[in-house]
Amino acid sequence: MSKYLSYAVMYSAVLLGISSLGIFSLFLFVGPLGLFELGLSGSGVLWFDAALSLVFFVQHSLMVRQSFRRKTGKYIPSEFDKALYAIASGIVLLCVVMLWQESAWYITKITGIYKYLLRLLYFLSIAGVLWASVAFRFFDPFGRKNILNHLENREPEQTPFVVQGPYRFVRHPFYFFVLLMIWAYPDLTVDRLLFNCAWTIWIVVGTVLEERDLTREFGERYREYQNTTPMLIPYRIPIKHASS
Repeated sequence: MSKYLSYAVMYSAVLLGISSLGIFSLFLFVGPLGLFELGLSGSGVLWFDAALSLVFFVQHSLMVRQSFRRKTGKYIPSEFDKALYAIASGIVLLCVVMLWQESAWYITKITGIYKYLLRLLYFLSIAGVLWASVAFRFFDPFGRKNILNHLENREPEQTPFVVQGPYRFVRHPFYFFVLLMIWAYPDLTVDRLLFNCAWTIWIVVGTVLEERDLTREFGERYREYQNTTPMLIPYRIPIKHASS
């Protein structure tokens, strides 16, 4: 890719990644945005929302697989994998949030002090996501560093095995805090229950698949980490881990 096209891809990935995650966070906090009312029936709403979620799950899970990257590597340099993945994921996530249809069926509506506690939990979870981002020094979800290394002819840094911050309590703190954000919404409609359950299952399944990749990458060191630190729910007192 040319220098200008490389920068265009990089900035597009950052812009789409940040904006889609920001709007997704807003969606988790306030509920459906109601931008496009399609006039669907009760069951039609659920089928449509389920289809939206499935499209995101398939896109997200397919593009992250090594087999997919090997096939696209014939046409696209590997330095752009993360950025293109961020662009595609951002576009699909924005479609999910903007097209999501709200059901009129309420299961429960939490009010009073419990509602404020859930709201507090949401903001604490946001802080937890930021904590995990800072703790993981090589955090580069939009592929910016890979493209800059490519443009400046620098060798990419090897990601070390480091356990610090929230990673001492749980192996996947990002997913843990996102799950808290998902379930911290006080108004449980049928479509929201569908969203919560479907996305929780997808996160758990995705975490298990990611564990396989991490075990292959870090070997015995990661298996020891698995034996001493919970995967998603921090229920143990953390111990000190060796880093490299």
